[in-house]
Amino acid sequence: MKLPDVRIKKILYATDLSESAVHAFAYAVNLARTYGAGITILHVMAEFPGENFILNMIHTDTWKEIRRRYYAEAREELMDEKRDHLALKDVLQAFSDTIQNGAPNQTFVTDEIIIKTGPTAEMIVETAKKRRCDLIVMGTHGQSALADVLIGSTARWVVRHSTIPVLVIRLPE
Repeated sequence: MKLPDVRIKKILYATDLSESAVHAFAYAVNLARTYGAGITILHVMAEFPGENFILNMIHTDTWKEIRRRYYAEAREELMDEKRDHLALKDVLQAFSDTIQNGAPNQTFVTDEIIIKTGPTAEMIVETAKKRRCDLIVMGTHGQSALADVLIGSTARWVVRHSTIPVLVIRLPE
């Protein structure tokens, strides 16, 4: 039996900014160094549930009135959200730079830092596919059988739906 030639040139590192995700970054960096791959860093922010969700809860006229009342405030908040995205992107860039500067033997290339809003698991799979990544690296919070049942649904969904390999890293006990 001949094994396929495994080539990893692009790694998607998905982070929720948790301790588990930071631990997973070590694996992404080591794999990038080993394979000469670039790393794309992705953070997905929670999505507003959407108008259809709201219209299931309240009458259309009530929703229109609420929208009208808060339009100016919402517009300002959207501008703040854009600034938050830029700030978060800067934080992730500084994190990447700090890791690289702190360990000269851990050289790697950060191809891109992406901040998206939407359903987390779907955004991870979609981004990996669009960016033609060869591997997804992400952390999981589960540390016991009970935690695995309650936590880790994002990682579980990504593993089930991704067409490319997924490396899920558990935080050591």
